[in-house]
Amino acid sequence: MSPTSDRARVRATERWFVREGTPTMIEGYGFDSHVLPRMLPALGLVTLASLAWLVPLKSAGSQRWYLLAVVLGATVATWVALRLLVHRLPRFSRRARTWVLVGYAVMPVAVPLLQVVVDDTVTPPVGAALGLPGFVLFFAAVFAATLLATTYGLGRLLRRAVRHVVYDLRNSVQLLGRALPAMLFVTLFLFFTGELWQAMNNFAWWRLTLVVVLFSAITVLAAAARLRDEVGRVEQDLGPDRLVAACRGTPLADLAFTGPLRATPLNGRQNRTLLLMLATRQLVQAALVGLALFAFFLVLGLLVVTPETAEQWIGAPPNYSTVLPALPTAMLRNATLFAAFGSMYFAITSMSDADHRKQFFAPILDEVERTLAVRAAYLSARERR
Repeated sequence: MSPTSDRARVRATERWFVREGTPTMIEGYGFDSHVLPRMLPALGLVTLASLAWLVPLKSAGSQRWYLLAVVLGATVATWVALRLLVHRLPRFSRRARTWVLVGYAVMPVAVPLLQVVVDDTVTPPVGAALGLPGFVLFFAAVFAATLLATTYGLGRLLRRAVRHVVYDLRNSVQLLGRALPAMLFVTLFLFFTGELWQAMNNFAWWRLTLVVVLFSAITVLAAAARLRDEVGRVEQDLGPDRLVAACRGTPLADLAFTGPLRATPLNGRQNRTLLLMLATRQLVQAALVGLALFAFFLVLGLLVVTPETAEQWIGAPPNYSTVLPALPTAMLRNATLFAAFGSMYFAITSMSDADHRKQFFAPILDEVERTLAVRAAYLSARERR
């Protein structure tokens, strides 16, 4: 194979890593060479969209809607053009990187100045209380979120997880039939605890949200502990048969392997990528179970818990939801709490119980194994160039 073909194969494999949501597996992966070019569409979108959303254009009178449409059209066109530009993972020169960073850095100053020129007023994006520093906080937060999402391919990972959930929905009877009985055995009787209904009647939604986040964090920590053991086992399984099977459907499909490849240790960023791959699949899969649990407890509450019973448990007339006036807020919060707990229980059980592990966790580990095997083949192809 010619060096040119090897280089083309390596570049195609790097794009494959990006599409699969594992860009950190690219050798020499860094901010200047790989992250910033792929951030460009998102930064360009925010930069141009800020002209539409942060500038009211009152002085334009009846023409303001036409100007707004022009700005939005230019924003979408620019975003599409930048997406096409970075599709092939371009390498920016030092001057280009400087212009991109400087151009974005001046936006917190340019946007309020433009507002003053057009409307004689300034409307900070995060509220009037912070004033002009709100522009800095807004653009800095967007940059940080874009940097994190681009570095670890969070968007791609989430899309892949959702696609697998769609597949799971096709097999929802099997998935929920195996998962729900164990969840209900743990949570069903607690749902009818009067003290819990009394507590949930006045429990703030933001506190309940923190509880759900806590359960999610426990799920991620459990996945991280399991991942350490699995990566150590998988990295030793790099024989020719395994490599050929893993590279099927990738740019390395025609690569020949005469023997096992040497396992290269992962750095911290790559380990975090595998953890995110595992965690997103686990969390989205658990969310499907949680949604089913939430619906079940709502139906159960409507059938069993009458308004008189709810008032007796709470000790006062129950508060009712403003969004769903027919439902007591205590019922909604209880259903949310038990759905979140059941989701966490399902995710952890799927990693530890032998039967659940084979059914729910093993397919996720297969993806991790394939990623590591393709990475080993990719590093081998790089050495042949």
